[in-house]
Amino acid sequence: MRLLPKNRDHGLAPFAWLIFLVFFYVQPVAEHASWRSLMLTNAEVLVFLALYFGMFWVGSRLKYVLLFCMAAMGLGFANVNTGSSVFIIFTASFIPWVFERAKSALIALSVLALAVVIHAAIFHPANGFSVTSLVVALGVGLSNTHFAARNRADHKLRMAHEEIEHLAKVAERERIARDLHDVLGHTLTLIAVKSTLAGKLLEKDPMKAKSEIADIEKVSREAMAEIRNTLRGYNSYKLSEELQRAQSTLESAGVAVCAESSEVPLTPAQESVAALIMREAVTNVVRHSRARHCSLRLARNNGNCVLEVQDDGCGGPYSEGNGLRGMRERVEALGGTFGQETSAGTKLKFEFPLTALTDAKS
Repeated sequence: MRLLPKNRDHGLAPFAWLIFLVFFYVQPVAEHASWRSLMLTNAEVLVFLALYFGMFWVGSRLKYVLLFCMAAMGLGFANVNTGSSVFIIFTASFIPWVFERAKSALIALSVLALAVVIHAAIFHPANGFSVTSLVVALGVGLSNTHFAARNRADHKLRMAHEEIEHLAKVAERERIARDLHDVLGHTLTLIAVKSTLAGKLLEKDPMKAKSEIADIEKVSREAMAEIRNTLRGYNSYKLSEELQRAQSTLESAGVAVCAESSEVPLTPAQESVAALIMREAVTNVVRHSRARHCSLRLARNNGNCVLEVQDDGCGGPYSEGNGLRGMRERVEALGGTFGQETSAGTKLKFEFPLTALTDAKS
C-alpha cells in the first residue's frame, strides 16, 4: 500500500519533512523516560502519522477534521512533552494547502495562534512550547501561504498550456482532415471525369484519349505531392492556378464556364483559402449539380474579397455536408461570411475582409 498518492508536485518531500518529529523525542530521551513512556510516545507518533499521510488522500472536508485532530494533539500533549509543538507546526504548514484562498488560510492561521495563546493562558505549559508554536508555526504557515498561492497559479498555467496544446492538436487534425477532403475530393472527381472522357474517346479519337490519360497521370502525381505537403503543413495554393484548374475540370465534365477575375491583393493565407474554396465549390458542381453552365467570379468590393460560384444545375434544399462546412469554416476563419442560394441552380458567395493585408502593409 502506498503512503502517498502519485503526485508530481510534492514528490518525496513529505517523507523528508518527517525529520522534524525528532523534536517530539527530545524531552523523553533527555529525561530518560521509561520504556513504557517511550512506547506511549511511539503510539502518539503513529497516530500523528495516520493523520499526516491521511492529508494526502482524503477529500477537502475531511482534511479540516484531520487538521483539527493534529492541532488537538499538539495542545493536548503540551504539558507532558514540549516537543508536541511540532504538531502545531505541521498543522500550520498544512493550512495554506487546505484552504485554497490566501485570506482563508490567514484566518485559519490566526485561529490556530489564538488557540495556542488561550491554551497557554489556561494550562500554563512550558514556555518552550508556546513560543516555539507561535513563532515557528506562524513563520512556516505564512511562507507556505505564499508557496501555495504560487503553486496554484503554476497549476492553472500548466492546465491552460495543456488545454492550448490539446486545442492545437484538435485544430491541426481538423485542418488536415479539411485539406485532405478538398484535395482528394477534387482530385478523385477530376480523375473520374477524365477517365470517363478518355473511355468515350478511346475509339473515336485515340490521341485525345491518350492526352486525357496523360492528364490523369499528371493529376495523380500532383495529388500525391499535395497530400504529403498537407500532412506536413507546407501547402500553399495559388488562386490563378486554381481558376485554370477549375475551368479545365468543368470543361472536361461538359460544363460551359464563364470566368470573371479582377486583381485582388491577397495575403498568401487568404489566397490559399480562396483557392481551396474555389476547388471544393467546383468539385461540388461537377459531382452533384448536373449543371450545363457555371460562372466563377473573383472581385473586390468595399475592402472585401468576393468569390462567387454559380451554376444552373438542380439546386435543391440547403444541406451542409463536409464540403460546405469546410468552406464555411475557412472563410469564417478569415472573418468573412458565407451565403448560399438554391432557388435556381446553386449560388455560393464567399466574402472576407482584406484589412489584414492593409494592416500588414502599413
